[in-house]
Amino acid sequence: MARLAVNVDHVATVRQARGIDEPDPVLAAGLAELSGADGIICHLREDRRHINDRDLRLLRQTVKTRLNMEMAAVDEVVEIALEIKPDLVTLVPEKREELTTEGGLDVKSQPDHYGSVVERLAGVGILVSFFVDPDPEQIRISHKCGAHIVEIHTGHYSEARTESEAVEQFERIAAAVESAADLNLGVSAGHGLNYSNIKRFKDLSQIEEYSIGHSIVARAVLVGFERAVREMIELVKYY
Repeated sequence: MARLAVNVDHVATVRQARGIDEPDPVLAAGLAELSGADGIICHLREDRRHINDRDLRLLRQTVKTRLNMEMAAVDEVVEIALEIKPDLVTLVPEKREELTTEGGLDVKSQPDHYGSVVERLAGVGILVSFFVDPDPEQIRISHKCGAHIVEIHTGHYSEARTESEAVEQFERIAAAVESAADLNLGVSAGHGLNYSNIKRFKDLSQIEEYSIGHSIVARAVLVGFERAVREMIELVKYY
């Protein structure tokens, strides 16, 4: 059965909208774990637009499952990761003007740089994942750079406007998952997945973990955080 890792960034986004102290993403992470989540994800952006340093430090102290820190491969944040020592780091592209991560990491553009970041993080015992588009070449180079895991970007599938487009994008994901599994990489998937479109993934047994945040937080507004997490777990693990 696949695992569910819950991204608490959007809890922090709601907090930052008012510039106050609630809702607290650290408390949300605790509720997610109590509800059965297998891991917690947070993205420490360079501009600290949602998750901040306080959140990260408290999450490291309180998360009982696995803490996955998403981050750009830049020196300032790498140094923070080396200090905090999350269980897993996921390297992602980052633009100041984007609302959320818009695509996968272009590993081909800077393989030496990404390889050196992996070496530094792995040197203190941190697993490293690359968030990449469903492109076998990007996956091959990720493996060459030393990545332990690849997280397949599912955004284009999630944003498909027609069934034929969704099928086409899903087939790309399935091929990418096969490529990663053939290289003995760990395989995760995430971005834009929700309670409906995740059902198509039930036969992709090579995917070990799903990274989901926004749809869980959105549903939590209506039904509560614990129920929202449990409902997604039912889909990820048992559908």
